[in-house]
Amino acid sequence: MQILDGKALSQKIEQNVTAGVKEFKAQAGCVPGLAVILVGQDPASAAYVAMKKKACDRVGFYSVTHEMPEDISQDAIEKTIMMMNENPNIDGILIQLPLPPQIDTTKILELVDPSKDVDGFHPYNVGRLVTNLDGFVPCTPLGVMELLAEYNIDVQGKNCVVVGASNIVGKPMASLLLNANATVEICHIFTDDLKKHTQNADIILVGVGVINLIKEDMVKEGAIIIDIGINRADNGKLVGDVDFENVSKKCSYITPVPGGVGPMTIAMLLSNTLKAAQINAKKRG
Repeated sequence: MQILDGKALSQKIEQNVTAGVKEFKAQAGCVPGLAVILVGQDPASAAYVAMKKKACDRVGFYSVTHEMPEDISQDAIEKTIMMMNENPNIDGILIQLPLPPQIDTTKILELVDPSKDVDGFHPYNVGRLVTNLDGFVPCTPLGVMELLAEYNIDVQGKNCVVVGASNIVGKPMASLLLNANATVEICHIFTDDLKKHTQNADIILVGVGVINLIKEDMVKEGAIIIDIGINRADNGKLVGDVDFENVSKKCSYITPVPGGVGPMTIAMLLSNTLKAAQINAKKRG
């Protein structure tokens, strides 16, 4: 069994982005800029945004966080996004989800300029992903593909089971695997007998937020396990959706939690923002 070390790979990607920023600054005379909208006081969201800010500082990006109160109006967020769409110093716009219930999340995501949509959530970029055209891809599934590539794991022809059908992880993950010629099955909360689907899979990719959902008897010998889940156990430890201790004895490769897919998400956000800056610089001529 080999650990898929996302932490080490994310550091390598950060170094590449840092070099790319220096080159971009020399050519364009400015640095890539990332703007984040953070609504409310959710501790997990605030911690994640703080991690993104530190990562931006490390690679040399300009970054700004718009912190908004929980009771913010739809109109106020929309005005902020339109302002950022027009701002030439901002190359990437990130809306930290979830948004409060009074906000129409779909409308907010659709308002972001697709060329600044570094999270890959705009329907324009979703459509380009599904049709295998270049665009912005959600950072977590993109990070998974980078991790597989780093360890020379070719998904072509492999039976892949994606557990979880969210717009942020499950659906884009399935699209990326299909684009790479894998055979893909998506399982979700209404799937009958999950084990029946997972036990023949060459690669299982799970991200639903359920501790120990994937157990040893659901995995075939030599399978590859990508644990995208992140949960806090009763003892305070961060754990994934896979029973790591027992499943790791059977599989060929597995991602740890923490230190697997998590660091890759932020690394791909940095990569996407640099890409956006390069595209926007070309538009400006």
